[in-house]
Amino acid sequence: MAARKKKARKKAARRKAVKKRAPRKKAAARKAPRRKAAKKKVAKKKPARKKAAKKKAARKKSTARKAATKRTKHWSPGASASAKQTIDALVGEARRIHREALKGRRPEIKTPQRSLGNVSLHKTKGYLAIGRKRIVRSLTYNTVRTFAQTLKFMALSKEMIGIDDLASKREVYYQSINWGQARFKDQPESDGVMDDVEAMFSIHGVSREQLRFIPEEHGGAVAGHLTVIDRDPDTGNDVRIDCRSLGSGSYTVPSLVEGLRFETDAKFVLAVETGGMYQRLAHHRWWRKTKSVIVSLGGVPSRATRRFLRRLADEHGLPVYVFTDCDPYGFANIYRTLKVGSGNAAHINRFYCVPSARLLGVTPQDILDYKLPTHPLKDVDVRRAKAALKNDPFFKAHKPWRDAMEQQVKMGVRAEQQAFAKFHLNFVMDTYLPEKLGNKKSMLP
Repeated sequence: MAARKKKARKKAARRKAVKKRAPRKKAAARKAPRRKAAKKKVAKKKPARKKAAKKKAARKKSTARKAATKRTKHWSPGASASAKQTIDALVGEARRIHREALKGRRPEIKTPQRSLGNVSLHKTKGYLAIGRKRIVRSLTYNTVRTFAQTLKFMALSKEMIGIDDLASKREVYYQSINWGQARFKDQPESDGVMDDVEAMFSIHGVSREQLRFIPEEHGGAVAGHLTVIDRDPDTGNDVRIDCRSLGSGSYTVPSLVEGLRFETDAKFVLAVETGGMYQRLAHHRWWRKTKSVIVSLGGVPSRATRRFLRRLADEHGLPVYVFTDCDPYGFANIYRTLKVGSGNAAHINRFYCVPSARLLGVTPQDILDYKLPTHPLKDVDVRRAKAALKNDPFFKAHKPWRDAMEQQVKMGVRAEQQAFAKFHLNFVMDTYLPEKLGNKKSMLP
């Protein structure tokens, strides 16, 4: 009996087990089609995901390639910050023009309008500034040649920065002989396009010298408490020039001054109009007695000289005093150009003027105070003085200058720096300059 019961229990247990397993199989069978469908959906999505992954990888490679190109192709690792800024501006502008062309649009070139109607005296920064008016030139049948010349200028600039070279206006004109139909007909045409290119990149804070196009004239002579740190083009090593240790000679300001560094313990800079007066001060080491730096302007100062003085004023906080002849040309051309720039070059004045400069002399009042020998004003002098009083924003903005110009016209005379030799040859060094430096209120703004 016991054995039969045991067998019956086992059979009943097996039946229950079979009943439990059957639904599981049916449920699994029901889920199978869903799983197959899901697998099909996954299979359909896989190609799309692969394509997206490939695109993402391609984008990464492209970005890395561009970054590598920017690091190695556009400039050398030892290039200065100025060179990198210039290259960035050139490449950026070229890419903009290229993008416009690819989109089927007419590329445009924008330059500041260089005219007196677009110039004003910047009251806070103190120089003649260009306004917001722009000249827009679209690529058309009539402008295609100028467009090509502009792009050739940009390419030449980029090439020169890459090999650390430079070119004068005349050299660029002869270079264009190899430009095919884009070659220049004459020098004035080349100069005009160069001016346009400079104006175009002045918007990006880049000057002509940074583009490596240099003027024919060099900068002025320098002597005194100043060490100029230049760079050896071959080795890249620093070259130190002590402007106190040049014997009877002077340091000459190079055409490109952006790469220079300065060390100085000078108290001020004296910028001198005439070469003769500069030679007298340098010969007698006047800069040693006054712990100063003296710079020869040589008439209207070159761009390099103005940039040199501007950097000394900005980077070392040196006062800049200007010593010119007492005549409308010395005031309205030489001094005004140094201090606030010119109307024709308003797009670059912010680089090349020295707003903190002051005129030490010779002033019309000095003629009276020192009883200096004089010469009559010429008709051209009177016209220049009246034109400055009527039209020049600088003279219109400064009453002391209006008074001084009106005083000179009324006196009808002019005086030269060398007029102080009436007393003795070194009167300027021994008496005049010390008195003027001791009474800065007598200086004109």
